[in-house]
Amino acid sequence: MKSIEPTPRRDFFKKSIASTLTLRAGMPLLASLLTSLTSEAANPVDDSPMAATEKEFRQKVIGPAELSLVTSQIAVGKAANKYAKEFAGFELEEAKAVTSVLKDLGTPVPAMNAKAQATLTKIKTTTGAAFDKAYIQAQLENHEFLRDLAQDYLTKSMGKTSPAESQTRHLATLALAVFKEHVALTKQILGQLGS
Repeated sequence: MKSIEPTPRRDFFKKSIASTLTLRAGMPLLASLLTSLTSEAANPVDDSPMAATEKEFRQKVIGPAELSLVTSQIAVGKAANKYAKEFAGFELEEAKAVTSVLKDLGTPVPAMNAKAQATLTKIKTTTGAAFDKAYIQAQLENHEFLRDLAQDYLTKSMGKTSPAESQTRHLATLALAVFKEHVALTKQILGQLGS
């Protein structure tokens, strides 16, 4: 298996997210958007990979992104397999970028559900090859969910033109490419790990 290297697409994704926030900083449109997003109540959402609105999409992305952030912070120091460790580094940077953008947009971070807690516990308590498999399997499941969520949102939000929907569609479009790529990478790594 070849080494996972930074790609122009990864760099584009990071720069696009940063420029979207920078471009809108200080503009009345963003202030209005942030005010409306912050004032929304943090309603619990189901865990299906479906979202018809920008609010639903953001709320369903931030939980898995936070789980990826926490587990990848652990994996960077704990992974034994060089591909799992390398992936953890890339995933950590992606999760930092996504959670930062979502928090800047006023997306509340939900409490971890039972499944996420179980995943985190497993990641914290396993070591060696078992850790690598558990971490990469969790990342595969997380990215399959996020991929399906982004695809569903992009389909359902087509034609919506509000500023919040437009910005979130841009984010979902960029993120979808990375989610698909990470599904493929985690499957390759699991193959290397013998799963």
